[in-house]
Amino acid sequence: VQLQASGGGLVQAGGSLRLSCAASGRTFENYDMAWFRQAPGKLRSFVAVIRRIVGRTYYGDSVEGRFTISRDNDKNTVYLQMNGLKPEDTAVYYCAAGTSPWSSPDYYRDRGYDYWGQGTLVTVSS
Repeated sequence: VQLQASGGGLVQAGGSLRLSCAASGRTFENYDMAWFRQAPGKLRSFVAVIRRIVGRTYYGDSVEGRFTISRDNDKNTVYLQMNGLKPEDTAVYYCAAGTSPWSSPDYYRDRGYDYWGQGTLVTVSS
């Protein structure tokens, strides 16, 4: 699976952006699709995931209620709608695809994902 993220840019605090991640391959629907982010000088952290088949979503505490993850299996694309952006949301955002076991908590950890996109930079000005 190859992943191509896009949609990053510069936005003022309180604004919105929508990130997209296009995946290659014909088995997109069989993967959990997630977004992670890495701010300058910090470790990569979990943002959101939409699980395969059932479509259940989970969010990191800092984005819950502001960000929405969705997927279009016909277009092999996952989206991250980001509203109410804050300067602390500034980071490189990565999309990822994986197949963690249903009982595993790895869906919010790096090691739960086998494929990663190249990242797209989001900068939120105050």
